[in-house]
Amino acid sequence: MAATPGQTLEEDRKHPVDETLPPFKMFTSGLQHVAAMYAGVVAPPMIVGPACGLSAAETAFLMGASLFTAGIATLLQTLGFWKVGAKLPFVNGVSFAGVTPMVAIGKAQSPDNALPIIFGAVIVAGVLGFLLAPYFSKLVRFFPPVVTGTVITLIGVSLLPVAFNWSQGGNSQAPDYGSLTNIGMAALTFLIVLVLRRVLRGFLQQIAILLGLIAGTLIAIPVGITHFSALAEADLIGFPTPFHFGAPQFEIAAIVSMCIVMLVCMTESTADMLALGKIVDRPADERTIEGGLRADTLGTAVSPLFNGFANSAFAQNIGLVAMTKVRSRYVVATSGLILIVLGLCPVAASVISLVPLPVLGGAGIVLFGSVAASGIQTLATAAMEKGDNALIVAASVGIGLIPIAAPDFYHHLPKDLLVVLDSGISTGCLVAIALNLAFNHFGGKAAGEGAGGETADAGTADGRPAADGEPASAAPADDPAEAHIPQQPDRGAVDDSGEPAATPAH
Repeated sequence: MAATPGQTLEEDRKHPVDETLPPFKMFTSGLQHVAAMYAGVVAPPMIVGPACGLSAAETAFLMGASLFTAGIATLLQTLGFWKVGAKLPFVNGVSFAGVTPMVAIGKAQSPDNALPIIFGAVIVAGVLGFLLAPYFSKLVRFFPPVVTGTVITLIGVSLLPVAFNWSQGGNSQAPDYGSLTNIGMAALTFLIVLVLRRVLRGFLQQIAILLGLIAGTLIAIPVGITHFSALAEADLIGFPTPFHFGAPQFEIAAIVSMCIVMLVCMTESTADMLALGKIVDRPADERTIEGGLRADTLGTAVSPLFNGFANSAFAQNIGLVAMTKVRSRYVVATSGLILIVLGLCPVAASVISLVPLPVLGGAGIVLFGSVAASGIQTLATAAMEKGDNALIVAASVGIGLIPIAAPDFYHHLPKDLLVVLDSGISTGCLVAIALNLAFNHFGGKAAGEGAGGETADAGTADGRPAADGEPASAAPADDPAEAHIPQQPDRGAVDDSGEPAATPAH
């Protein structure tokens, strides 16, 4: 039956988020997302495994499980079902926020009990987060542009030290850390990505990051920093056997720690969804955030079944969406399928791991810098000249930068507080919300005085993202996808001690 003119018009109006691409473009664009976040997914198990007394082979198994569960969580987020999933181009993976408490649990327990206790705590935290999602999503009203712009800026700034660490080699204890070779390869990859973005057009321009990583890796082979040992030792098949390390155990102290981590992850994911919603021109309303948080927490609750940890959105991939302008959630769903394959096939995962960290760091500077730039662009819409918005941003950014500029600043405080304080994103976000409430809501100001930055596009007068059909307080930018480029933090590197690197992470 021929389509009616109305049907054709409706098809033409399909939002870019819901579009599908040709198979080759879908695969290469999805692979680009995997390349950008691979190191962040495998870093937490690389740290937690040795802390729990695992051998190198068992740690590798844990890394494969993390890739597998990241793929499941990504599919929940992008495709969704019922009221689960933001249905935005979100990549999900292991949250770095839980690394410090999991290392503490691992060192306090015997090797036989460490991971079962961690997995039990993660399951409870995931279930609790799932139940809290409908209530937590209502916090969207406390994220006007002055808050979201601040948080997005902090996300980008928090990620940049990770890229700098990768550019130096990723392991501060290695003899070649910060060598001219490593920094030179990072600089070369950085330039290659910029040149490719400038001279290529169309689809090739969209996968410039992937092409830059491939070119940098090939150049790194004769330089001597591309290592093939992991590829030679990897197995062809490696299914993450359910409860491989034993049935979950439930200990109150561990559960409390991981529940706090879950709340931190939910706070950061909320900010990430607001940021991504602006980029793809589909503002994240309360329902979207509720579905996204449900996907995060359900993925977290299911992960321990396959020996995985807590999952949340990856901010570096938000920068990739902004740069490439490929907004299709099905592209990111493809990356979820690739992650599952990598988790089931260690040989394939080893191919991705061939990308040297300095090469990844060079590309990461472009990606993470675009996140910070997006936050600055969002702040430009926040009526900074009115009221106390400039003071809110100044104080929030200042507090948020403490863990980045002075990693040991809070080292005398109780370790339980460090779960929040060691994340500049979390502390900056909480300060921004509190100051916005104090100055713009409880301070007796009229709605027209720029409280919270009402001039922001796609926002209502009280700072909420405009719902479908609800008039925004100001006209949107000519190209919303370009006007806003903001998930996560990522994910730090590791050093020889098995402790998390000092760089803040998601």
